Amino acid sequence: MDKIYYLASCDSCRKIIKTLPQGNNLVFRDIKQDSITEEELEEMYQLSGSYEALFSKKAQLYKSMDLKNKHLTEADYKKFILEHYTFLSRPVFIIDNKVFVGGTQQNMLQVMKALGDV
Repeated sequence: MDKIYYLASCDSCRKIIKTLPQGNNLVFRDIKQDSITEEELEEMYQLSGSYEALFSKKAQLYKSMDLKNKHLTEADYKKFILEHYTFLSRPVFIIDNKVFVGGTQQNMLQVMKALGDV
């Protein structure tokens, strides 16, 4: 099942969602309203190979907790993502057992290709 994990209050996520092709079969998950489970995070980890790759270093909490000056382990990244939705880099797409993390232009081209729109 293809999914998108996003934040409804995130402007970037809203813009990206508007560009998605009509008729896609994505299951939409607003991570603020419906927190990701440890099992879902584990699936993302298996596909990405790293919790750090799923972690948002742009989050306000990252800055306010001064995490950039701490040595974080994979276990730390996992713990923070599970503790607060803002630490998950957004959006996260899982399409055909491939993970696409973040809204970069390159990433979105790959997402559109995976959705069959390119």
